[in-house]
Amino acid sequence: MATTSDIRNGLCIRFNNDIYKITEFLHVKPGKGPAFVRTKMKSVTSGRTLENTFSAGHKLEDVRVETHKFQFLYNDGEFYHFMNTEDYTQIRLLEAALDRPDLMKEGEVVTVIINAEDNMPLSVEMPASVVLEVTHTEPGVKGNTATNATKPATVETGAEVNVPLFINEGDKIKIETEKGTYKERVKE
Repeated sequence: MATTSDIRNGLCIRFNNDIYKITEFLHVKPGKGPAFVRTKMKSVTSGRTLENTFSAGHKLEDVRVETHKFQFLYNDGEFYHFMNTEDYTQIRLLEAALDRPDLMKEGEVVTVIINAEDNMPLSVEMPASVVLEVTHTEPGVKGNTATNATKPATVETGAEVNVPLFINEGDKIKIETEKGTYKERVKE
């Protein structure tokens, strides 16, 4: 059993007959009244996001998990297929278990969280950032750079990201996976 003081990003808990992963949390100590923890949780089975507030000291049933490195192999439309980088066993997951499947290219190494009790994969954690090539974007207009102007760009995985005007087709860019936002241009 865990308490609210054990809450951290990535913690998996059993709540409302489902397993949730904590994605955001905030410890709040108001001037008047008891402290509480405001959380945002994502169901690892359905992908549904839920916000909940726990009072300080509330007992939580945590789920013992293991993490393993897996390489993304391919997507067959319904399932995403991964291979364990240590023993080469393969697993397949539904799109709901993935945080940002549109930013994952074949060969990407991700961390898969596995329930230690029944060896079922719970969720996939992407690296903090990924480098992808821009496959389509409109050319930037000269003289339109006085502000932080952006334009939409399609990357090699099919995801659309807003990028600065100086980015052209063929450029490699670093994308922050948590928010899906442009970080920087990568020089070869």
